[in-house]
Amino acid sequence: MSGALRRVFGWLQPGLRVKRWLLLLFIGMIAISGGTLLIANLMVFDLIGSIGDTGRATTIGIVAAALGLLAVAISLRQLVRSVACALHPEAESHLVDLMLRQRRLQGGPRVVAVGGGTGLSTLLRGLKGYTTNITAIATVADDGGSSGRLRADMNVPPPGDIRNCLVALADSEPLMTELFQYRFNGEAGGLGGHSFGNLLIAALTDITGDLEQAVRETSRVLAIRGRVLPPTADRVTLCAKMADGEVIRGESAITAADRRIDYVYLDPPNPRAVQEAIEAIEAAELIVVGPGSTFTSVIPNFLVPEVNEAVRRASATKVFICNIMTQPGETSNFTAADHVKAIQRHTGELPFDYVLMNCEPVEEWVLARYRATGADFVEPDYTEVARLGVIPVRAEVVDLSPDGWVRHDPQAVADRLLELLEERAPALM
Repeated sequence: MSGALRRVFGWLQPGLRVKRWLLLLFIGMIAISGGTLLIANLMVFDLIGSIGDTGRATTIGIVAAALGLLAVAISLRQLVRSVACALHPEAESHLVDLMLRQRRLQGGPRVVAVGGGTGLSTLLRGLKGYTTNITAIATVADDGGSSGRLRADMNVPPPGDIRNCLVALADSEPLMTELFQYRFNGEAGGLGGHSFGNLLIAALTDITGDLEQAVRETSRVLAIRGRVLPPTADRVTLCAKMADGEVIRGESAITAADRRIDYVYLDPPNPRAVQEAIEAIEAAELIVVGPGSTFTSVIPNFLVPEVNEAVRRASATKVFICNIMTQPGETSNFTAADHVKAIQRHTGELPFDYVLMNCEPVEEWVLARYRATGADFVEPDYTEVARLGVIPVRAEVVDLSPDGWVRHDPQAVADRLLELLEERAPALM
């Protein structure tokens, strides 16, 4: 038996819950065919002659065709529901809503989000409500915590930021996403401090020999809306020259230094870009840079020359989302314009046209908590930003986490980004 024929008969296997509906569909089609023949007053095997007058035959034909149509409608509905429920548990209660949502998301804009850390994953949670055509480009310069240990022990690119993006875009069961974020405690011996998701991505990278393939396989497990890519598959180390002249190697050491950064660079320099990332940038309608740690999450992506050049050439609407709060040492006393200048220094020509800045005030008790750590509110200096040749955009995007720290509101940010895209679209036509 050929493979195609075997697949056809596979629909008759027990447990699929489709055989009864296939039978009903067959009966309905026969009823429609017979009813149509009767209505057309055709003589089939002397059927009309045995029934009597034509009017009676026509009536029976109408009834048979109507019942056949009803049977076909019921069978098709139940067949679709059986298949849909097998693929997506939510389909049992609201199949039409689910289909409409999926079609709407599939027709959404092509978006590329560039960054890393919690800022990028927060942004993705908002964007995935508008489109499934999302490509997240997440830095692989992290060398701390579980990611750093896996990088040292298994010689694989650090998977931490990629894992966070995958979870943010996940459309799977909550338990699965919770599993990916699960972190073993210190009592687990050598596993202590490791995230399960990091271990899985690292293992798949070792098996396939390719980080991109490992991410693709992980994406299937989580049923993510979109895809996540590294800017480069090369093993790179982020280095920083501090304002006092010292050179520090490693993202975690740079962050821990708690000092002003002069500039950052990758070692080795000029790593090769992931081609899929370049293609996504070229095809994008909207490119979003940030939010996230300016020197350790955002800029490292643009230190891959092909990524920097591709974003600059892209015809998409390009928006930089400025941080709401500064980071101790790294961006102490930075205004929004200072963040833009720091990126410009590393990229040459700015890779965005708009700068989205928060204009919503932060409560005093929250500011007091930040100031105690050496951080503060980022001043949205619109005039200075405009002088740099980009368009300032005001937005109220503050979201206070349960533990009292400031985050970007993913829904508010996504709403404003889509508004910008719609406003600019007519000008491009």
